[in-house]
Amino acid sequence: MNIALIGYGKMGKAIEEIALQRGHVAALKIDVNTMDQFTKEKLQQCDVAIEFTGPHSAVDNIITCLNAGLPVVSGSTGWLQRWEEVKTICNNNNGALLYASNYSVGVNIFFEVNKKLAQLMNQHADYEVSMTEIHHTEKKDAPSGTAITLAEQVIENIGRKKQWVNKVSLLPEELPIISERIDPAPGTHVVKYSSAIDDIEIIHTAHNRMGFATGAILAAEFLHNKKGIFSMKEVLGF
Repeated sequence: MNIALIGYGKMGKAIEEIALQRGHVAALKIDVNTMDQFTKEKLQQCDVAIEFTGPHSAVDNIITCLNAGLPVVSGSTGWLQRWEEVKTICNNNNGALLYASNYSVGVNIFFEVNKKLAQLMNQHADYEVSMTEIHHTEKKDAPSGTAITLAEQVIENIGRKKQWVNKVSLLPEELPIISERIDPAPGTHVVKYSSAIDDIEIIHTAHNRMGFATGAILAAEFLHNKKGIFSMKEVLGF
């Protein structure tokens, strides 16, 4: 495939490395220095776009690709307040969009474990649940998109939890997420259930960006020649 990399920072370069290993071509590389190349004509020479930028530019980037008829894999987080708008534009263009808060295969397995554990803990109100997420200092959003996904899964499966908050909280209806920014951490997520008797923790720790990059390429391979809106659940067959 000819891949358009929208965002060519550390993650974009990691994605390019995996793409080349799998026989693909990074035909278009867009960053702040090459925005003049971010045109409909250039995009239409590609088979799929992989978009990893930031919360303030992601939506415009995705819409530009969809309007060019290019399928988009997006890994940017912090923009989901505009999800319905983007979904409508994708459908109106008969386009293809795949969004995930995290493309790591391991993290997506972790999501499934998190849901199952929350279901099991729903009847055990003596356990209080909290979350911690640790990322590098260049991480632009807090809490991370991955942490929000985990929190929403907990809230969906534990009836006493109504909302997450990005701070310490003792309110029984709130799920606290503590965000820490420490270099060079690529990403650690902890979901902890605590009682007077014992603790139960599940932890995912990324060692580098290659897990995210590999998952993004798997998503692009899946999305090629498809129409519709997808997630990593479909890519991994969950």
